Amino acid sequence: MSEPIDAVADQLRQAGVLARRLREVLGLLAAGGARPLDELVRSTGVPRRDVELLLAAAQGDVEAAAGGFRLSERAASRYVERFALDGLDAPVGTGAQLELLRSFVASGPAPDAALDHVTATPETVLRRAEWLSAHYDLAGARVVCLGDHDLTSLAVKLLVPSASVTVVDVDERILQHLDRVSAEQGFELCTLHADLRFGLPAGVAESADVVITDPPYTPEGIGLFASRAVECLADGGGRVVIAYGFSPRTPALGHKVQQELLRLGLVFEAVLPGFNRYFGAQAIGSSSDLYVCQPTANARRTVLRQGTGIYTHGPHSVESARGEVSAELLAGVGERAGCRVESLRAPDWSRPVRGDRAGVFDLRADPGPWLLRMLLATNSPRAVFLVDNNHPDITGEAGQRALAELVADKYALRFHRSSPDRKHAVVVAEEREPGSAAGFVLRRAHGKLRNVWREALIEQAGGALSKREAVERVRARAPHPRDLSLRLIDLPRHRVRDVLRALGQVRL
Repeated sequence: MSEPIDAVADQLRQAGVLARRLREVLGLLAAGGARPLDELVRSTGVPRRDVELLLAAAQGDVEAAAGGFRLSERAASRYVERFALDGLDAPVGTGAQLELLRSFVASGPAPDAALDHVTATPETVLRRAEWLSAHYDLAGARVVCLGDHDLTSLAVKLLVPSASVTVVDVDERILQHLDRVSAEQGFELCTLHADLRFGLPAGVAESADVVITDPPYTPEGIGLFASRAVECLADGGGRVVIAYGFSPRTPALGHKVQQELLRLGLVFEAVLPGFNRYFGAQAIGSSSDLYVCQPTANARRTVLRQGTGIYTHGPHSVESARGEVSAELLAGVGERAGCRVESLRAPDWSRPVRGDRAGVFDLRADPGPWLLRMLLATNSPRAVFLVDNNHPDITGEAGQRALAELVADKYALRFHRSSPDRKHAVVVAEEREPGSAAGFVLRRAHGKLRNVWREALIEQAGGALSKREAVERVRARAPHPRDLSLRLIDLPRHRVRDVLRALGQVRL
């Protein structure tokens, strides 16, 4: 038969990241002196029924004495060691760690106003990590940051190195900065690219214990990020931690956002006023609250595809939603594409885009990364993309060359700037003859990289390479071994480049 300590361990395991308060109950029981049941409840905030279940599991190791409970002298030391009860004090950031965070922020990318970036102070970021570690068992826990311009992921890794942290962001600059800092500091941090309007990267859904996000402060932005956060949570449990603020002058806006969170089936477990401080955002007092949300059984698990307008200002704001496409614009695009264009297709790279002719994709709202993602996702002889004339990949020769070389083993690109008018540009992708290993991988961007790379080497060798030999070569060449379990479409741009360089087919 199993011992009581094993039954207790099973209860903590089922509680997951929320087991911290149960460990606090055990800490009181192990501290010496009998503790009344009401004190165990009041001191830890654990519901009475959960305390009773914990005492029942530990029956045989727990003694009832003087109207209270305590762990027997024989058992106490075992519980302290097994459940790390002497380490219940939450990690507190040091001055050295704060200075590191300041250097990380100073060397990071500038805020992008079009993405509603407002930089949180390093003190705020460290305080977030301290709060998380004080309330959840983060050691070995799975933490997902949906957007991380504030670098909260780095603060968590500084305080709790054993936490498994994943960052999902649309901004390639942030992902590259996080990868660089992580390499310098020896952090194991997973970074993935995604625009949450089109879904989560594969492998992130139902994987997290805690999700933290500081989203765009519109009802549409909050709703989208919160919904994706719920999708991230494993088994419908865990917690969603959201930074959000509104001016006392506009309580109706705060009410609308809170209604959106309630509509999603989230319960406000805590609202910590003025928790976050920012460089900027003076309209809301350069501060925001921290919402700690628990999903109910009815929390929405999926989200319909979100419109592009989710930000407070700029070309991707709620107010800047684009209207109908004029016949003149369609005709002009058709002239550059060399075909009749009657409508534009909405972008979506959540799955491969196939067909003899992919059509013309409307990328006018592209904040920057969509064009590459659509080139990776599209598998047709020809594809055409309508973009803003100031798109970062086409405004200069260097940008055009970098993009063209990145996909050179799959597509040849032609750029038509200021065409069909001064606001727009057209990019035409013509398929190249298959044959290279890089081309094989580029055409299968939604497959697990390890498998696709292996099959590429086998095909390139004309079947003269066994699966085992191919796998060994993949492992030897992979610039980032952890990426082998991921999909090319989900990798940050700089790591896509690294993979193609390792394949030896791209001139970079």
